[in-house]
Amino acid sequence: MDRRSALLILVAACTGDEPARPDAPAACAYEGDAPDFLAALGCESDFFGLASEPLDAAIPGARSLKFVLDRADGDSLYFQNSRKYLVHWEFASEHLSGRGLPVVPDLPSFNETEYYSPDRRFVLGAVTFYETSGEPGIWAFELSGYDTATAEMMELAFRAVAGAAYFGELLRFHPTSEAVLLEAERLPRDIPIVATDEIFAGIDYQPLNLATALGRLAFVRADDLEDSFVGFRDIVVLDRVPNDITVVSGIITAELQTPLSHVNVLSQNRGTPNMGLRGALAHDELRALDGKWVRLVVGAFEWSIEEVDRAEADEWWEAHRPASVQVPFLDLSVTELTDATRILDPELGQDERIRAAIPAFGGKASHYAELSAVEGIDVPEAFAIPVYFYDQFMRQNGLYDRVRELLRNEEFVDDARTRSERLAELGDAMKRAPVDEGLARALEDLIERDFGSTRMRFRSSTNAEDLEGFTGAGLYTSRSGALGDPERPVLDAVREVWSSVWSFRAFEERSYRGISHENVGMAILVHRSFPDELANGVALTANPFDVSGLEPGFYVNVQRGEASVVQPEPGTATDQFVYQFDRPNRPIIYYGHSSEIPEGETVLTTAQTYALGQALDAIHRHFRESYGPPPDQPNAWYAMDVEFKLDVGRDGEPAIVIKQARPHPGRGR
Repeated sequence: MDRRSALLILVAACTGDEPARPDAPAACAYEGDAPDFLAALGCESDFFGLASEPLDAAIPGARSLKFVLDRADGDSLYFQNSRKYLVHWEFASEHLSGRGLPVVPDLPSFNETEYYSPDRRFVLGAVTFYETSGEPGIWAFELSGYDTATAEMMELAFRAVAGAAYFGELLRFHPTSEAVLLEAERLPRDIPIVATDEIFAGIDYQPLNLATALGRLAFVRADDLEDSFVGFRDIVVLDRVPNDITVVSGIITAELQTPLSHVNVLSQNRGTPNMGLRGALAHDELRALDGKWVRLVVGAFEWSIEEVDRAEADEWWEAHRPASVQVPFLDLSVTELTDATRILDPELGQDERIRAAIPAFGGKASHYAELSAVEGIDVPEAFAIPVYFYDQFMRQNGLYDRVRELLRNEEFVDDARTRSERLAELGDAMKRAPVDEGLARALEDLIERDFGSTRMRFRSSTNAEDLEGFTGAGLYTSRSGALGDPERPVLDAVREVWSSVWSFRAFEERSYRGISHENVGMAILVHRSFPDELANGVALTANPFDVSGLEPGFYVNVQRGEASVVQPEPGTATDQFVYQFDRPNRPIIYYGHSSEIPEGETVLTTAQTYALGQALDAIHRHFRESYGPPPDQPNAWYAMDVEFKLDVGRDGEPAIVIKQARPHPGRGR
């Protein structure tokens, strides 16, 4: 009797049934407590009793069951209890080591051999069931994205799993990376393949920021947000992802989002729930709760909502008010335009020198200066207009007096519509006010000398953004301008950036976080713009879908040309992928493809993706000193939020250019 037959008899003995045939399972294999493994899956309870939530939460509504095929023992197949054994090695070392079988080595050796060696003993993978909007869902056969299994190994395992499972006729091969896809193209035609974006297109629920909130549910069209004046106690259901939104307690959008949209970064910064739900506007459960106080829970794999009374909601709010953010006081001692390479004090440690620069140059310019010191990456030459000149502008034009009058006005304080109108009037006045002639001359001379007629980008850099725990993403304005350009005058760009300190959305966000408005000042970071960029993107130096800590990678969202990736136009899709840069073969796992390029193409080539990976890796390592986990938690979640361009490099070839890196307040903090 071979080992496989003995295992089937063992399963049957535990249940009192005849052993199920692996090639045609017909009945459930067990009752009661789930066993450590099964050799065949005869019914739903067999699968779901052993399956767990997958290690990767990129596609929610999924359950995953790991399998091991032992080539050293007659191709025996084991569906391991994936709740008890989180990784293949744990199961193999306990059940398939010794006792007449080869000894399973330690974990590093196991991983090095069993995922990469052509002479491996095991074929390791998982069967994942994806709940999709179409019935009956998708049964997917999956290998790790970095697995180098041959097509012959893939076929062997696929046919074994299909023959041993009640859903075998529905099973489809799901390539989890571009490398696996290339090898899977050699599979026989009778093995069906399903792409990641096809699975993703079928999901209804997308968790963006995992959190719980109690608030009042409100349905609002994104186009009407400006006049709706929803508040920080509201949980908002929107028809689409908005470009801007004031502080709310939670967000549900009827279309899926990008994890690095401004809306989601702000939700992560606030710690408020954010999710996408197809059909949310017509969702019966949500519609029944419109205007009522509710508890919304956004989890990695499922969400829930229920009605609560106002007293419970008030009690929850008092217990969960956000802690006040203390911003550094302004440093008005720097009175000259300053090259980015001279912003930081080289005598100080990294964290200390960044913090020391923020009072005079703001968070964005200070981090940019540190970014310029990262070896091996391309960062454009830049300079900063220190906060001194913003303060000078406000004083010379009597604008501080106007601000103080507003803050003392009861109607302004109590009524959101009045605040919006008065702040807009203040912003208009700032855009018309004169700029000090000394600054105007110095700015013109510097740009003409170092940049000529190049269009410049003037970027907000307050002392209340890009701070650890408070990014201020999207709150303030950046503008372009060029010398001699009547349509984009340099001073108009400067005034618009300064005036964005007093935008309604920025004001409301600061109020929500207890930031003193009068302590906020605006410096400006200035570098060349990218009018002919080939692509633009944002990235995290960690995998936001990695709920287990076992699937590290870089998350990248990139689009051809200058179309926004954080505020895309409705109906516009981007390339979204996880790049497992530190894994052998560096697998790329796509979750969506750009609508702006021909089908089958990608925005970045493999070589460009590798160059981006090198830059992200260097940035992640460089800033770990300031923002990485403490020594006693070396594997804790940490990420830098990076903006990049694909632009024509110095040699005339496309090159990755880095334009921003800031600490990310996302999942796992």
